[in-house]
Amino acid sequence: MGFEREHIVMLPFMAQGHIIPFLALAKQIQELTNFTITIATTPLNIKSLQSTISTASSNHNNIHLAELPFCSSDHDLPPNTETTENLPFPKIINLFAASVALEPPSRRLISDIIEKEGRPPLCLISDVFFGWATDLANSLGTVNVSFTTGGAYGSAAYTSIWLNLPHRSASNEYFTLPGFPERCRFHISQLHPFLRAADGTDSWSRFFQPQISGSTKSFGWLCNTVEEIEPLGLDILRDYLKLPVWCIGPLIPTDALKNSSTLDLKVSRQRAGKEMGFSAEKCLEWLDLQGPNSVIYISFGSQNTISATQMKELAVGLEESGKPFVWVIRPPVGFDLKGEFRAEWLPHGFEERMSKRKQGLLVHNWAPQLEILSHKSIGLFVSHCGWNSVMESLSQGVPIVGWPLAAEQAYNSKMLVEEMGVSVELTRGVQSNIGWKEVKEVIDLVMDESGKGGEMRKNAGEIKVKIRRSIRDDDGDQGKEKGSSVKAMEDFVAALLSKKQDLSKIN
Repeated sequence: MGFEREHIVMLPFMAQGHIIPFLALAKQIQELTNFTITIATTPLNIKSLQSTISTASSNHNNIHLAELPFCSSDHDLPPNTETTENLPFPKIINLFAASVALEPPSRRLISDIIEKEGRPPLCLISDVFFGWATDLANSLGTVNVSFTTGGAYGSAAYTSIWLNLPHRSASNEYFTLPGFPERCRFHISQLHPFLRAADGTDSWSRFFQPQISGSTKSFGWLCNTVEEIEPLGLDILRDYLKLPVWCIGPLIPTDALKNSSTLDLKVSRQRAGKEMGFSAEKCLEWLDLQGPNSVIYISFGSQNTISATQMKELAVGLEESGKPFVWVIRPPVGFDLKGEFRAEWLPHGFEERMSKRKQGLLVHNWAPQLEILSHKSIGLFVSHCGWNSVMESLSQGVPIVGWPLAAEQAYNSKMLVEEMGVSVELTRGVQSNIGWKEVKEVIDLVMDESGKGGEMRKNAGEIKVKIRRSIRDDDGDQGKEKGSSVKAMEDFVAALLSKKQDLSKIN
């Protein structure tokens, strides 16, 4: 597509699970349009983005990074805190509240662009948590597009719960959610404790309500999902917002969506900007020795962990199941996630026994998740159901055992069980009493191909096909229709260009 050099400014929320999809979206827009894209965020996040972009081999010289001044100690945050990573939970609300302080420097950045280029950027693409960007864009003669890094169902649930707090007026532990059909009743345990306690006057409500509300007044939403895999979620979201929603997912490297066997190790490293240690190579070599669909992969995402008692029960359940596993393990709740791991958090001699029997591999801190999930030996993913992990798993046809911990993960888990049929939920949260017998029972159930496990794998396989079809470009594929996500991206750009013409007539 030939376009004159338009400019898009992106404003991601300061968390790894948001910044990575924003960068992937920037690359995707760039490949289609060759527009100039500026990603604006705080200095330390710019630093890590720089290293991520420089390790990527492809040429993205039209993606620029702009620093927005930010001083964490002004916001009662530890020094040099510019992301949710390693931040103790009670302090996370301070980071959310502090993100509103990015409005003035964002305004200055955009005003400078207008001065330099003689016209406003084509649009802002801001995080759904940055509702302030809607007024900012309107006041500077452009439009704001809200990007939700979650799925459609989870984003719709999160939006409706925050804007309505329906559990406040529920007569028992179950409640219906405005916008959702009666059959999709939610349970109070699916709400994070701070959301359960929210009443509209607390610090969480005072941040989320105005910000999500601002995003519902934007030009439209971009959603990191695929049209064909979330029909119900998309119906609900579109109906609730009364705005266009463009499904431009999966924001996963295209190498991972081809039918090759295992991926090149570079892919995950580039996504996460991580150095690849010895353990990554070792991990994939270990998987090569296992049978197809035989291994359980366990990871709770980069921000989460479980309690020490839960960790012990999970370990015993895995050992008793006798199934091979790879477990990305971090210190339990209450300890520094990046700190040294202590043997006492696991059953006595556990790691040595697993290693000696060649049953299990414990990977400390970080593993190349996409490569692991794409390996033919993986049969199951025990996951916190963060959306990036969900999309990675489904893109490889791997069924999920859900253990949601925070954010909208419980709604993702509910959708995976009730709408997609690719998951069972083991438990929720870090307070739950989970016993090793339950762990073993769920593993046995899902790894049994003859019953529920086989059905979940079949459903996951069908979704994998739909995800891969969505990114099909008709250029090289004679007679094959363009994928829905490719079309959505083209429609999105066309809508922006048409809106720009309307705005220039007014001005």
